[in-house]
Amino acid sequence: MNHQRLYFFDWIRILAFCLLILYHTGMYYVTWDWHVKSPYASDAIEPLMILSSPWRLALLFMISGVATAFMLKKMRIGALLRQRSWRLLVPLVFGMFVIVPPQAYFEIVEKIAYQGSYAEFMQRYVAAYHGFCRGDDCLSMPTWNHLWFVAYLWVYTMIGGAIFWLLGARFDAVGATLGRLLTGWRIIVLPVAVLAVARYALVEHFPSTHALAGDWYNHAQYFFVFALGALLAMQTEFWARIEAIRWTSLGLWLCSWALIVIYWSIPEALANTPDVQQWKLLMRAVYCVCQWTAILAVCGFGRRHLNFDNAKRRYLTEAVFPVYILHQTLIVTMAHWLKPVKLAPGIEGVFLVVLTFGISFGVFEVVRRIAVLRPLFGLGPLTSQTSAYAAQVPAAMATPAR
Repeated sequence: MNHQRLYFFDWIRILAFCLLILYHTGMYYVTWDWHVKSPYASDAIEPLMILSSPWRLALLFMISGVATAFMLKKMRIGALLRQRSWRLLVPLVFGMFVIVPPQAYFEIVEKIAYQGSYAEFMQRYVAAYHGFCRGDDCLSMPTWNHLWFVAYLWVYTMIGGAIFWLLGARFDAVGATLGRLLTGWRIIVLPVAVLAVARYALVEHFPSTHALAGDWYNHAQYFFVFALGALLAMQTEFWARIEAIRWTSLGLWLCSWALIVIYWSIPEALANTPDVQQWKLLMRAVYCVCQWTAILAVCGFGRRHLNFDNAKRRYLTEAVFPVYILHQTLIVTMAHWLKPVKLAPGIEGVFLVVLTFGISFGVFEVVRRIAVLRPLFGLGPLTSQTSAYAAQVPAAMATPAR
């Protein structure tokens, strides 16, 4: 069994969070409900949004499961759970009361024409005021908005740690058995079947809320892939098999994506007819095929082309969590402020992406050098080694990778 770090997962995690910036910028321009909306919002780019929406977060939870398994090989369970609590809960609380509130403020400014100042809004925010409503849709405060992922990840890590403690040495045996089971057609069919059962049983009764309590469909899919990643992390033959079927996975992913876009594009007048409704159950299975085969394709191509280490990976691996914490507030704030400028949506979207990346990495460059700020953004303690690394990294980043 090989416990060598799987560097391709770091690269995939980096790319997935970069994709999240593009996705959340896209949310400003589509017809789906979001915190603020562009006056040019339309369904034009929705097929591209659907290309990643079924699987992107499931992939991140699976990568988190893999990372948790590797950390459990290096640390005692108690130490790991304490470290993860510190690295996840401190940024979550900081984010909820410092980073996220502007999103809620600009949301009520745009949706219900709130006239109060930001200071007045914050007094109500910390007091858990629930009177900002548009019809039956009321804003719950305080809120974690995009940081729901952090809350869910902490819960799953705690549950995963408890399971690891209960199983002991049997944890590796279960992982090895699962690795042997997932061969051939079973690599695709069995996980899709589990995801499909969850979707059939839960999605209508427990639609996605990201509220943690009662969000049972999301828990069923996300904890499943988190556990799958943790159990399979050390099964090197499994990852080799995924690499071998990467083209098949890519084809299934793109075909299922095309079917989903076609189905979701059916006009509302036709969508409720018996002829269309009879396809509903089948399309739920197609959705799950899209979820899992996309993950297989990304991991397969990642293992093939991204399983290497360099200074850029080390820098970006540290940067990605602070950038994630900041990005959505930057997008919402800048989108709101840019409305009076009336830029063409294509140019405006590019500017939002460029400025979000630029400001996020600029803040990260400051945060990683100041010891008191590092835990607020999920970074480890500042040591002499990390200080030296911060000084050396610009030159290392400029040196081409061998």
